[in-house]
Amino acid sequence: MMLNPSAELRDDRKSMYQQSPHSLYKSGDKTSPISVILVSSGSRGNKLLFRYPFQRAAECPSSLTAKQRSPYALNTTGEVVEDQDGDSREQTPLTDEQLVAGFSDIILATILATKSDMCGRKFELKIDNVRFVGHPTLLQHHHTIQVSKTDPSPKREMPTMILFSVVFALRANADPSVISCMHNLSRRIAIALQHEERRCQYLTREAKLMLAVQDEITTMTETDGSPQSPFRQILPKCKLARDLKEAYDSLCTTGVVRLHINNWLEVSFCLPHKIHRIGGNHIPPEALERSLKAIRPYHALLLLDSEKGLLSQIPLDCSPAMVRLIKTCSAVKNLQQLAQDADLALLQIFQIAAHLVYWGKAIIIYPLCENNVYMLSPHANICLYSPLAEQFAQQFPGHDLPSVLAKFSLPVSLAEFRNPLEAPVQEAQLIQMVVWMLQRRLLMQLHTYVCLLVPPSEDEPGLRDEDLPLAARVGGRSLSTPSALSFGSPTSSDDMTLTSPSMDNSSAELLPGGDSPLNKRMTETLLASLSEHERQVILNIPAAQNPEDLRMFARLLHYFRGHHHLEEIMYNENMRRSQLKTLFDKFRSVLVVTNHEDPIISIFQSPME
Repeated sequence: MMLNPSAELRDDRKSMYQQSPHSLYKSGDKTSPISVILVSSGSRGNKLLFRYPFQRAAECPSSLTAKQRSPYALNTTGEVVEDQDGDSREQTPLTDEQLVAGFSDIILATILATKSDMCGRKFELKIDNVRFVGHPTLLQHHHTIQVSKTDPSPKREMPTMILFSVVFALRANADPSVISCMHNLSRRIAIALQHEERRCQYLTREAKLMLAVQDEITTMTETDGSPQSPFRQILPKCKLARDLKEAYDSLCTTGVVRLHINNWLEVSFCLPHKIHRIGGNHIPPEALERSLKAIRPYHALLLLDSEKGLLSQIPLDCSPAMVRLIKTCSAVKNLQQLAQDADLALLQIFQIAAHLVYWGKAIIIYPLCENNVYMLSPHANICLYSPLAEQFAQQFPGHDLPSVLAKFSLPVSLAEFRNPLEAPVQEAQLIQMVVWMLQRRLLMQLHTYVCLLVPPSEDEPGLRDEDLPLAARVGGRSLSTPSALSFGSPTSSDDMTLTSPSMDNSSAELLPGGDSPLNKRMTETLLASLSEHERQVILNIPAAQNPEDLRMFARLLHYFRGHHHLEEIMYNENMRRSQLKTLFDKFRSVLVVTNHEDPIISIFQSPME
């Protein structure tokens, strides 16, 4: 902790103007910043206006050089210790605080206050184990200010600040995606400060206040000789300093930053590495982006907070479409139904849903229906007296969380909980319980996948076709989200017949009617991707003697590679669940049915830390 010159400051450690302990328990975290620094350049030279966390007074270079190092003293500063024989011992790992403590204010102001030519672009500098990331911004002032002679207000003095930069100090081995996110936040804060500087010279006023406090502390230090950090005194007096501290604290904890620069402009930022995590590892933004692009109309949006709580968190000037979606959203509606009920375009629903998921306000699930199969998540907290158990007991009186979770120890469908003798209220309560457990990532949903597995031929040597790449064996069709979608209105989970343009392509391959020569040729064409042995085994199945069953099997052949679950096939081919299950049963001798998570949405259902 920092040295306190007076006993009264001990109580202030619990206030908002203290150094938070994030740097202590987040030491070594590659996703958290080490420090936030504000520098400027102007007529008074390069100045370090503010840095947080504060530098310990005892670690100033002057105090370190004044002390004579004992060869038997403990190594707490991370330098290499040498014994009397001259052998170098192992280096002690540096803490986050020690990484930036070696840089004095003058050195940081010199290296971080760039030239004007480098403004408006990304600034990145790596020195030893520290990487500095910022966005230098040039203050483009109006040099000619027209003031009326009758205007009683005094003329504004020309500002002396030329440029400024909000710089985040990271570990040198930080992930490139974290570096990109920190630069994005630095750029957003810089744009807001530049706007407020042009409007009311906000940054100039704050900078003058910071420099005045620094001069005052410097004078006091020269008088009484006790080293003090001026940045502690700046915090309660400077709104901008408190905003930077709040940004640092938020980045080290929740990852969500919401600032109001000059109590006027809102700066919102989300660090996805803090929000989306699996165990102790963060999900790369690239993987998150791929999953968001893979959202389909048959998916559903599950809000992680109540409607009232979520509406209170969004900005007042947010899009009315987002408010409408939040009010209409339900765990039993797919995105297509949500678009119809909210009277919004499906593409806009996708964009708003991806936005809410990215900010950790919602997750993507499959709509709740009686055929859904759930099981207990391997990462679920099953302690009897956990905080979740207490919340569950308060939310659902008469039920305890461990007993409910025990019912999902093995995969079970919601239809198995249906009891015709129970009141409809109890069935509705079960749905609410499942939604509550999905929101806390206590359950995971299993989907049905189908793989074609033909017994190998005994006299077929060498490389079999199953060992070839998927694209070489089966002509892959594009299963991306269509640009134009047309849907039916499903009445139940089994009758869900979502229609897409891909259905028109696949249906056009096989014409309705009897066993015509054209249908025979098309069936043979679809089966051409198989080897001769595979075709013979499939044609010898009794169900293959029915032309309609064989045509349907050939039409769905490209789905039987274990990459498309049952609901996706239903959506792409406009088929009912019962039709598919009947077909799977008829060709069960060559089809293997498995159940596991949907990899597209599994990263959204990871347990929260």
